[in-house]
Amino acid sequence: MSVTICDTAAQAVAGVSDGSTVLVGGFGLAGMPVQLIEALIEQGATGLTVVSNNAGNGDTGLAALLAQGRVRKVMCSFPRQADSYIFDDLYRSGRIELEVIPQGTLAERIRAGGAGIGAFYSPTGVGTPLAQGRETRELDGRTYVLEYPITGDVALIGAHRSDRLGNLVYRKTARNFGPVMATAAALVAAQVSEVVATGALDPEAVVTPGIYVDRVVAV
Repeated sequence: MSVTICDTAAQAVAGVSDGSTVLVGGFGLAGMPVQLIEALIEQGATGLTVVSNNAGNGDTGLAALLAQGRVRKVMCSFPRQADSYIFDDLYRSGRIELEVIPQGTLAERIRAGGAGIGAFYSPTGVGTPLAQGRETRELDGRTYVLEYPITGDVALIGAHRSDRLGNLVYRKTARNFGPVMATAAALVAAQVSEVVATGALDPEAVVTPGIYVDRVVAV
């Protein structure tokens, strides 16, 4: 399947349905696909489940999507920080659901989703409220909790550059969750700073092969 080079961010998020599970890359604002999120706000999809490392910063990007009341549930590692006041208000008033997932477990659950792994056992969270009511198993004298993979209907990721085949390279820490999320969603849209000619990227520098990418837009 060939990648579509979109003229606008609106084209890149066209067709996202109400109730979709949306994987949103970024660690805080590093690698956050802000323009794609803004386009999703304009597009109007609602009742979304958002999977991301954070629950929004300030009033831009993911926080702006939350403020519009478009998100039903957030699955993340760090829902609270100094500037997460939009999520805080929604959660305390009972207007949004939250599933807290340890950061390494979040990354591995997404990776498992992309790899087709049915489930896995992890020691992280054992003996804490995060493991209450969950299946556990002792292996070699250590207790593990059963974790299930995460997949998405859509992944919105931010990369540095793309060629016209959708091969992506990232810039420094902006790489974070983008590569695993690109493998775990039915539709992957990437915003980049520029689209270059096929062959212009060093193959050794490509992190996300174009086979995982459906839409690319330069912003």
